[in-house]
Amino acid sequence: MEQELTIQQVAEATGLSVHTLRYYERCNLIAPIDRSANGHRRYSSADLRWIEFLNKLRLTGMPIRQMQQYAELVRAYPSSAFEERRQILATHREVVLEQIQQLQENLAVIDWKIQHYSTLEAELQAHENVNAAGKESPI
Repeated sequence: MEQELTIQQVAEATGLSVHTLRYYERCNLIAPIDRSANGHRRYSSADLRWIEFLNKLRLTGMPIRQMQQYAELVRAYPSSAFEERRQILATHREVVLEQIQQLQENLAVIDWKIQHYSTLEAELQAHENVNAAGKESPI
């Protein structure tokens, strides 16, 4: 029998809050979660894998609406609609690649600034050393 996880265990495993997990269920990003006899949510390993995938999409900046569209295709056509699902992911991939390119450009500017300040610090230190060498010793 497969181990079922509580909402708290899933929150800890995914890094999402309990509130976010409930929100994902309310907005149909995740299918209704099975409940125990006392009404508490019980997540399967398949639920956990799906949530981890959604988390990756969200961390890459995919809008909730697009995630909902993808989730709807997965639930409505579990063994088909591959082209539509692939297209959603391919389109989002292009957005992510553009973000990566922008981040790389921003990182290059930061690296340049770090190098610039290192150079200024070295010049200042050299100047201070020259000034200190020209002064008489107090002894």
